[in-house]
Amino acid sequence: MYVEIMKFGREERVGCTSLDVAETFGKEHKHVLRDIRELGCSEEFNQSNFGPISYTDSMNRKQDAIVMTRDGFTLLVMGYTGELAMKFKEAYIKQFNAMEEALRGKLIERQKGIAVRQALTKALQQSTEDARMHGHAYSTYTNCIYKVLFNMNANQLREKFGIGKKENLRDCFTTEELRAVQSMECLVSGLVDCGWEYDQVKAFIQKNNSLNQLAA
Repeated sequence: MYVEIMKFGREERVGCTSLDVAETFGKEHKHVLRDIRELGCSEEFNQSNFGPISYTDSMNRKQDAIVMTRDGFTLLVMGYTGELAMKFKEAYIKQFNAMEEALRGKLIERQKGIAVRQALTKALQQSTEDARMHGHAYSTYTNCIYKVLFNMNANQLREKFGIGKKENLRDCFTTEELRAVQSMECLVSGLVDCGWEYDQVKAFIQKNNSLNQLAA
C-alpha cells in the first residue's frame, strides 16, 4: 500500500491510486474502477476527490486508473469487509495521517520560502548584479544554487519532474529539499549584501556547501 503527496489539478493533496487499492485488498483493478463508478456520489465530490490518471501495463498498453484523496478512499473501501480488510484500512489511515503531516510541513516551508526569495531578489536588485546581468540575476543565481544542491539546473529539474515552465518547480521539492534551497538562498543573499559578485558566490558555495548533498 502506498500513500503519497499528489497533484489534484493545481493543488497538492495526499492520495493513493486505484491500482494500489486493488493490489492491497486483493481485487481486480477493473472491479475497483467499477466500485468507484458505482459509488453514486455527487459530481462535486467526484471532482474534488477522484481524478483520472493513466499507466502502462505489462504488455506496454496505456490503461486508465484513478487517483483518490483520503475522503475518496474512505468512501470507496467503506464496504470492504473482513478482518484482513479492516487491517488494511487501519494501515492506510496511518499512512494518510503521516503524509498529511508531511504535507503540512511542506506548505509551511513553501510559505517561509516566499520571504527568503524576496530577500534574495531585493539583495540582487540593490547590488550591481541585476543590472550587470540585464535583469536575469535571480534566475542565474537560482540555477547556481540548484546546480550545487541537485547537480541540475532549473530546466533539467523541470524535465526530471515532467512539468512545464508555467508550473512551480518548488512544488515538486520535498520538505528537506525546500529547507536546503532556502538555507542556500539566505547564504547567497548575505554574500551579495556584502558586495560579492556571481563568480565569487558560485565558487564559495561550491566549495563550502555544508548542506545535504541532495543530488547523491
